[in-house]
Amino acid sequence: MQEIPFTIHIFKEGPTFVAYVPELDLSSCGATDQEARKNIRDAVSGFLETSAEMGTLPEILEEAGYQRDGDSWRPPQFVSLDHSTVSVA
Repeated sequence: MQEIPFTIHIFKEGPTFVAYVPELDLSSCGATDQEARKNIRDAVSGFLETSAEMGTLPEILEEAGYQRDGDSWRPPQFVSLDHSTVSVA
């Protein structure tokens, strides 16, 4: 069994907590922060298990920026997280 690390970003949309994994571009949600975290872990697990069963896991991880490190995978390293604004006419 391989362990694949990932980042979880949590934000709110109205009353709903949204969990987002930028490395894999997956999201899920829940009524609470903890529920959203559980749901995204389940979604990531299902996605990666299905990819492994289909034989496409290495290709998907490489396209997502992961690098093989022996028998494990290193996720892309985020350099910063910024909040910004722009004006539109």
